[in-house]
Amino acid sequence: MSAEVTVDVVDAVRDRLARQPGSLTPHRVAEALREAGRPVGDATVLAVHEALRRDVVGAGPLEPLLRAEGVTDVLVNGPDEVYLDRGEGLEPADVRFRDDDAVRRLATRLAALGGRRLDDAAPFADSRLPDGTRFHAVLGPVARPGTAISLRVPRARGFSLDELVECGTVSDEGARLLRRLVSCRLALLVCGGTGSGKTTLLASLLSLVSPEERIVLVEDASELRPVHPHVVALEARPANIEGAGVITVRDLVRQALRMRPDRLVVGEVRGGEVVELLAALNTGHEGGCGTIHANSAIDVPARVEALALAAGLGREAAHSQFASAVDVVLHLARGRDGTRRLAQVAVPRRDPAGLVTMLPAVEFEGGRCVPGPGADLLAGRLER
Repeated sequence: MSAEVTVDVVDAVRDRLARQPGSLTPHRVAEALREAGRPVGDATVLAVHEALRRDVVGAGPLEPLLRAEGVTDVLVNGPDEVYLDRGEGLEPADVRFRDDDAVRRLATRLAALGGRRLDDAAPFADSRLPDGTRFHAVLGPVARPGTAISLRVPRARGFSLDELVECGTVSDEGARLLRRLVSCRLALLVCGGTGSGKTTLLASLLSLVSPEERIVLVEDASELRPVHPHVVALEARPANIEGAGVITVRDLVRQALRMRPDRLVVGEVRGGEVVELLAALNTGHEGGCGTIHANSAIDVPARVEALALAAGLGREAAHSQFASAVDVVLHLARGRDGTRRLAQVAVPRRDPAGLVTMLPAVEFEGGRCVPGPGADLLAGRLER
């Protein structure tokens, strides 16, 4: 059966089934095919039933992509452009939608699965689906060339540090350094761009934490999956349709401080929670960590300053808190070939004006470990 015929048949059956509500079964599909004067062979019935089932269960035509081995992201740019990422950059997928209405129907249904509203009055939504997949959508015409859907697939089990070494994200020397950072309970931030592997690296580091320690995770959307026996995860919640019930990351950081964390972890610092995190790391919570978006480790102080200023913390106070709270910044880069790697380890240092600048302690270039001007400062913090 050709793709064109399949679409026509599916639409005809869908229209007839919609007029007579009931369970979606092969028997009802066969009856609808007969009423429409279509062929009713077993193969046709099963094909139409599967197409309709995918429309109402899971992620529709995107479901096979989400279940494919190694897929981390599935992106839809309107009806004719679907991409997936297997960890080596974006590649086109052999999936198409009939029109933007089909993409819109899927986006609306997935938003509802995550308890979110998605319509012309609220044309974008961000949520986590029941299976843990991170969902985001923007309806057309706000998005061009049509409704855009972004799906981030969670890994059932986090990567170990040894596995990151095997795939080239971290060198052998880098792995030894990271193990020391964790065992010495240094406070660290992992920075990088979108999709650079920040969450993956942080989860692998948390898996190295002693089993006797209690890890409390705070995330906007639950993505961290450390292999550790004592993890408590807190997840933020946006407002409901009535605009009530919002729980922010900043709220959860305050709650986490009352839960006796040995390691306080903020999955992604992107707002006012930076103030609470810096305050916590300055009041005896050693070994805390988090991720932050930045183009390089050198840019992290400016990023923290901007977030802190928006939350009401002055520039001088932000730099003072940052210098006292954070011991190390790890920068992840994504190469033009799509590979992710640990590129730099840097340490903060206050200049005579009281502002923080970052000193590169180690650069990883082509598998080589190159000491930088901050190497001695890092060594001192490890010995301390």
